[in-house]
Amino acid sequence: MRILQINSVCGFGSTGRIVTDLHAVLLSQGHQSVVAFGRDTARTCNRTIRVGGRVDQYSHAARTRLFDMHGFGSATATKTMIARIGELNPDVIHLHNLHGYYIHVGLLFDYLKRAKIPVIWSLHDCWPFTGHCSHFELIGCDRWKSECHDCPSTSKYPKSLVFDRSRRNYLQKMELFTEVPALTLVTPSEWLAQLVKKSFLREYPIALINNGIDLRVFKPTPSDFRQRYRLQDQFVILAVASVWVEHRGYRYLVDLAEQLSPDEKIVLVGVSEHQVKRLPAGIIGIGRTRSTTELAEIYSAADVYINPTLEDNFPTTNLEALACGTPVVTFNTGGSPECLDDESGLVVERGDLAGLVTAIATVRRSRKESYSARCRKRAEDRFDKDARFREYVELYEGSLK
Repeated sequence: MRILQINSVCGFGSTGRIVTDLHAVLLSQGHQSVVAFGRDTARTCNRTIRVGGRVDQYSHAARTRLFDMHGFGSATATKTMIARIGELNPDVIHLHNLHGYYIHVGLLFDYLKRAKIPVIWSLHDCWPFTGHCSHFELIGCDRWKSECHDCPSTSKYPKSLVFDRSRRNYLQKMELFTEVPALTLVTPSEWLAQLVKKSFLREYPIALINNGIDLRVFKPTPSDFRQRYRLQDQFVILAVASVWVEHRGYRYLVDLAEQLSPDEKIVLVGVSEHQVKRLPAGIIGIGRTRSTTELAEIYSAADVYINPTLEDNFPTTNLEALACGTPVVTFNTGGSPECLDDESGLVVERGDLAGLVTAIATVRRSRKESYSARCRKRAEDRFDKDARFREYVELYEGSLK
């Protein structure tokens, strides 16, 4: 088979790693694989198509900021990519994140409708069926069920500073995205699958394929991390994000620091230089790392991993922590609780700081050692990337019949 994947990034971030891991699996099975991406540089992938460039991205971002036209810029870059698709003649096109200031969805979906190539679309958030936002759980908005308008989230990604075009975006997306004859949707969580069934995408078949991780990298990994940060006698509470913003639960971590005992420390990975300077006592801030080995060492050194996310789909960080033998405590947000069972972590109602404190205390009393083997087994049974990506290959093959 010849497979083309399209995503905003290639080789880093949760979706970027999914794309390149799947690319590697396809090559190992003798298939042809190419990844088209829009931002930064490609990592761990030697067959790529760059969609546009920085100037194009800045222009697309300007259209978004001024006119709320995210996904409807980058016309020239998209036409060039479509020409390359014609040259590649893929058997299957696998879409991932189409937002990210790099592609014109109108041109792309007009092409997909004409080309009649089987399309798989992995939904990593809610942007495909809203008029603006990628998540709406935090504000409890349900306009996407009927028709987006007067969007309360224009100040959030993808930010628009002037106009609210949410109604028109919604109607355009509905028209474009529902006319592809051979489209299968994939969601990593049952939570997102249930939302899709209430959206204008409801008529398409939906496959549930959990995100997978590399269990050869994310595994219990000894290191000198505790010694380097003087944490030998501390109970280490870990939280990881690519960027710490409101919907990731940053303020709950700051509030949690005020309730720690002297022998407890929070390690916060992914903070900016500005945030590091403002962290309260009790929190150690570490910048974003793109080294998966280093991440595995940090996960392994922690006593508990906490995810106070307020909006999420199926967070990969939960899976990485489990694979490293570290129990997870998460808010009951999106698909995050689906990562766990009763033996690998605890779920707390979203926004319940007292419940978060209690859950951490429960893990501490039980000791990490009582969870570790069960956490690792949970990851091996459910989140091995090789097994999950075989499901994708089977989906590709099924779409060609």
